[in-house]
Amino acid sequence: MIKYRWATLGCGVIANQLAQALQAQGSNLYSVANRTHVKAVAFAEKYGIEKVYEDIDEVFTDDNVDIIYISTPHNTHIKYLRKALAAGKHVLCEKSITLNSQELDEAIKLAEDNHVILAEAMTIYHMPIYKKLNEIIASDTLGELKLLQMNFGSYKEYDMNNRFFNRNLAGGAMLDIGVYALSFVRWFLSEKPDQILSQVKYAPTGVDEQAGILLKNKKEEMATVILSLHAKQPKRGLIAFDKGYVELYEYPRGQEAVITYTKDGHTETIREGETNRALEYEVLDMEAAVAGEKDDMHLDYTRDVMDMMTQIRQEWGMHYPEEE
Repeated sequence: MIKYRWATLGCGVIANQLAQALQAQGSNLYSVANRTHVKAVAFAEKYGIEKVYEDIDEVFTDDNVDIIYISTPHNTHIKYLRKALAAGKHVLCEKSITLNSQELDEAIKLAEDNHVILAEAMTIYHMPIYKKLNEIIASDTLGELKLLQMNFGSYKEYDMNNRFFNRNLAGGAMLDIGVYALSFVRWFLSEKPDQILSQVKYAPTGVDEQAGILLKNKKEEMATVILSLHAKQPKRGLIAFDKGYVELYEYPRGQEAVITYTKDGHTETIREGETNRALEYEVLDMEAAVAGEKDDMHLDYTRDVMDMMTQIRQEWGMHYPEEE
């Protein structure tokens, strides 16, 4: 089995989970790059990482690095993606992978030109529960897909300087939590939506604080998405079929689904995978893609979701400084 050398660009919460995921597999991060060098040093000491870069750009020129995990703020992703992909590095990038479709198209072309794997670290595409549900759906036990109903609501402190509400840090519900709901929708829809309607409520900073989204594709499959950054909602996904419906709670890293059958109302609980191993599943799928064994990174879904988010924000007239 090939042992890949991973570097992390960023050392926040997700980077900590990445280090723990690699160590759980008997491996470790090879190196760490961070804008604040002292934080990178502390992170390396915490996890026994051998290499810390004095300058953040050194990670791109290090021949020993195979895969870079980018977990910096959304609006910095494209800057680092350009450098990493041009240097021939495989990249797993935290969601939202870019600000918009134009940036993503540029990154995908760079990856193709340099023959490397580019993927978004979207947990939904890697949690075993979703692969198991696809098997059940394919068996026709539930019949034809009709609609999805998605909720995701956080209660963030009403501080306009924090990243959730800060326009200069690409804040707002869509890129932070909407990307999960729309990725869930895209996973189960048989094709990309071609009709989208939405409403938005803005925070004082001009980013989207709440949003309601209606989607439909050419097969008449429908979805509704309700997002909020200052009103708590359950992380709940409901998928309704002809013969029953499926509910998942805590769906970004879901491990359990409950199926209710229409005919007699009986329920079945499906358990697959473990929430606390979410980053491990991403790492395993990424390494398999890099090795050429299989590609379960679903960059096509990432592209579809980014197209949806870009279209919705354009219709709102909501732009970030980098887009002006």
